[in-house]
Amino acid sequence: MPQGGIDPGEAPRAAALRELREETGIPPGAVHRVDVLGDPVPYDLPVDLVGKLWKGKYRGQSQHWFRFAYDGPDDVVDLDFHEREFARWAWMPAVDVLASIVPFKHDLYRSVLTKFGLLGG
Repeated sequence: MPQGGIDPGEAPRAAALRELREETGIPPGAVHRVDVLGDPVPYDLPVDLVGKLWKGKYRGQSQHWFRFAYDGPDDVVDLDFHEREFARWAWMPAVDVLASIVPFKHDLYRSVLTKFGLLGG
């Protein structure tokens, strides 16, 4: 689930598509928007990670969430398209995403995936 910051003057949707391209190699024209959450969703870092992540500059994030659909070939995915941020990738059901995510983001992901209709309430 690609994530990243919004550049100055960049709209959230444009940032999401840019991050998708940078982190996966999938071009914006290969996906279509299925859904978007209306408001940014905030989360805080656990106390033990504040100061260790992001050079101690941030205590959490507020994220815009988009759900895009892609039905192209797997060989388009290129983790080295930009600067590699992931060791591996896989398509997986939403419930498996919850099992794979770092524990402090579990509740955030459960909420987002439920709002997108990918998990039961």
